[in-house]
This record gives sequence, C-alpha cells and structure tokens, in this order.
Amino acid sequence: MFKTLKKDLPASIVVFFVALPLCLGIALASGAPLFSGLIAGIVGGIVVGSLSGSQIGVSGPAAGLAAIVLTAIGALGGYQNFLVAVVLGGAIQLLFGVLKAGIIGYYFPSSVIKGMLTGIGIIIILKQIPHFFGYDADPEGDFAFFQVDGENTFSEIFNSLNFISPGATIVAALGLGILILWDKVLTKKSKIFQLIQGPLVAVVIGILFFVLFKDNEFLSISGEQLVSVPIPDDAASFMNQFSFPNFSVITRPEIWITAFTIALVASLETLLCVEATDKLDPERRVTPTNRELLAQGTGNIISGLIGGLPITQVIVRSSANIQSGGKSKMSAIIHGFFLLISVILIPRLLNMIPLSVLAAILFIVGYKLAKPALFKKMYDLGWKQFVPFTVTVGGIIFTDLLVGIGLGLGVGIIVILIKSYQNSHFLHIEDKSNGKHRIKMTLAEEVTFFNKGAILKELDSLPRDTYLELDVRKTRYLDNDIIEILDDFAYKAKERNIDIKLISELGTVENPLSFIEFFKLRPKSA
Repeated sequence: MFKTLKKDLPASIVVFFVALPLCLGIALASGAPLFSGLIAGIVGGIVVGSLSGSQIGVSGPAAGLAAIVLTAIGALGGYQNFLVAVVLGGAIQLLFGVLKAGIIGYYFPSSVIKGMLTGIGIIIILKQIPHFFGYDADPEGDFAFFQVDGENTFSEIFNSLNFISPGATIVAALGLGILILWDKVLTKKSKIFQLIQGPLVAVVIGILFFVLFKDNEFLSISGEQLVSVPIPDDAASFMNQFSFPNFSVITRPEIWITAFTIALVASLETLLCVEATDKLDPERRVTPTNRELLAQGTGNIISGLIGGLPITQVIVRSSANIQSGGKSKMSAIIHGFFLLISVILIPRLLNMIPLSVLAAILFIVGYKLAKPALFKKMYDLGWKQFVPFTVTVGGIIFTDLLVGIGLGLGVGIIVILIKSYQNSHFLHIEDKSNGKHRIKMTLAEEVTFFNKGAILKELDSLPRDTYLELDVRKTRYLDNDIIEILDDFAYKAKERNIDIKLISELGTVENPLSFIEFFKLRPKSA
C-alpha cells in the first residue's frame, strides 16, 4: 500500500474535504448529534478502510440511511436506544458476509449501475447549487428529492436565487476557477501541481477570503455559510460528545426490526457502491463482496458502540477518491485519520471553510460522474441499455437512490424478459488438457446479466498459462454486461499468460484486443 502513497496522500486530502461537510450534514438530516457523523466518517475511513478488500472505495455515513435514522431515533425512544440497533445491524452484516450474501451485487445490470453513477452526479450538482450561492436551509448530504426542510431539489434552487450571498458566490466562483485551471492546465505543466491538489488550494483561498472580508458588510460570509464542527472546551467535554448504547432495550422487537432494516439497506447500498467503484477503477480490480460485508459489519459495530451513525461504502467519496488519483486503500485510511486529527486539533480552522467552496469541489465530482457524453454512449448501445439507464437516472433525481435503482432494475428485468427466452445451459466448459491447460468455453444462444456472477467466477478460476478457446458461434444474444466482463478479462489475461482464441461465425481471432469493438461490429456483419 505504501508504494502508491505519493498518489494516495493528495487524494485523501480531497476525500477529506468532501467527507467533512457530508458527515456533519447527514448527521443533521438524521436528527442525530453532529459529532455522530464525524465518528462514522472516522470509523469508516480507518476501520472499514483497513479491513475492506476494496482498494478505492471509501466508507462513512450514508445519505440513503438518513430518513431511516431520523424515524428510528424517535420511534425507539432516543439516540442511545438507536445505537443498540446500529450495533446489532453490524452483527447481522457479519452474518450476511459469512453466508456469502455479497453475490447479490453481481445481479445488478451494468446499465443500472451506470445510471446510478450518472444520477448521483446530477444530484450532487443540483443539491450544491444553493450552497454555491450561499443559501440552503436543507442540511448538506440530504440527497432525496423531497427534503427535510419541506422543499424539493428544484424549489430549493429557485429559493437560493432570491438570497444570493455575494461573498459566498465570489469565493465559490474563485474556487471553481482554480479547480478547472488545476485539472485542465496546471497538472499537465508540472508534477508539483499533481502533488498539491487543486481542492486544497481552493479551500485555503476560501479561508483567507473569509478572514479578510469578515468585517465587510457586502462580502462577509456568515456562520450559516461555513462548516460547523463541534468545538469542545477541554478534553472532558470532547469525550462527552461520545454516546454509548443502552443495551437494556436489546430485547425489544422494534430494536431488532430496526437493526435488520439498517443491515439490509446498508448492505445493499454498499454492494451497489462496490459494483460502481469497480467500474470506475482504472485498474479494473474486483472487490471481494463478502469480505466487504464483513468489513462494513465490523465498522457498524464499532461505530454504534461509540455513538456513530450507520456506515456504508459511499459513491460520492469513492468517486472523489478515484478522480483525485487514489490508488490503494491508504487513501481512505488516511482521510479517516485526517478527520480524527482535525476535529481534535483544528476545529476552529475547519469552521472557517465556506460551504460554497466545498460546493465547487463537489461540482467537479458530480460533472465527472455525469458527463453528457455518457448519455450518447448509452444511447449508441441500444434501447435495451438506454431505457434502464435513463429510468435509473430519473428515478434517483425525482425520488432517492434506492427507489431509483429499484425502478431501473425492474425495467431492466422487463427488457430481458421481452428479449430473451429460457435457457438453462448458458455456459459449457470442456477441459482439453494434454500436458498443459487447454480449456474450451462454449456460450449458449442467450447470455444475460443474470449469468454474470457464474461466468466471472469461471474466468477468475482459470490457472496461469492457460490456452482458452471461447466459442460464441451459437450465441445470438450476448448482454453488454458479459461483453464488459470478457473485455476486462482480456486486459487481465496478459498478466496471467492466458492466450484467448475467440471462435465466432465470422471466423477465428487470436487474443482479441477488445471484445467491445469486436461485438460492436458483429451484428452488422452477421
């Protein structure tokens, strides 16, 4: 892990600045103590980051659980009672991991995962517009369409246009300009600009702007427009911010119902995020999902025991990590230590950071997740990919994350049912070894994303120095998810000295460079 520290350290700084307001905002939206969000962020970074098999995923408090937490705190009779459900939820996640429930993550089609990433990117931009202009009555991290302040995503934007703060807007525009200049120009000029990240410079400019103009009536930035980390007076008051579970209520049925709800929703969000971050990973690494559930369960037990919110792997922080060049789990771990050290040593300095500058940073994260070119790419793949993709995007924007994904998955299943028919023998494997590994795989007439987990398992189990014959002559429908798996495998096969012979009705190809390009041409030729 330490080999990539020169890339992980700068990335961890960016993740820290993205995580800080989200930890506080999600705690506020959940009706929990502000410090509980920071505890969850610290545990998610240090504990879950250390135990997880994901190299680029980042864990912390999740916006998708805010409504559940808000309701549960009231229904269970207080925050300490709720913490019991968090601890039990973590234990249930450990059980999920032992039972190998992580395979569920493989059954979400690629179009839905890409729709999830794009929808979250758009939501990030829409939700940060009010903060960019210096006005938002809704807590940072509330990503649902109908907000806790009674507004919705779009009405909040229109409200903010009536209360534009000149100081917050100017410093946000400065920060956005710095970020674009850094990303498009300066990082290509010198290595120093790759080491010192643009977001750090933008935040420093934001703090200086606040200090210089705090007495200026026109350009001053008010306390509501700044980060708001709790400031303890001494060591004793700092320790008093930790809460502990009231285990005397552990026998109440509603505690167990809430625990199971937390475990189920947190596990589902984590598995979806794992699938999404693996697709964003430039090195195409595959996260062991069962190990991830074990790591998340351990993190939730520890978070609940010391007063933290429930934890999941989260796409906003994970994508910020990838976009900033993070290469290993050290980035997530270091960001957790940054959170811990900063809330102990420099909470007053943190409270000088304008939220509008952090909004500018999140703008860049959101744009990179939802580039307009992606819509054209999905459209070019055909309606079977484009329809579930757009339904997922729209569902996330106008409802929330899980509902949007559920809608996209439902449409994806309907599309498959329309275009497919039953075929129980989707994969035939024949061992033709005679002194060396020689494997023949024959794909059936129809292979869909339901078969993704089994095919991925078979390909990963191939030994080194194998000669693989992949026969697709009988295949009439090959889902885009399977093509992506084959394309990723071709990339990794070189490292394992695996030769691939692709046999199709168009002829034979030795070690194809790109399965995606090959199958793009195949329907036209056929």
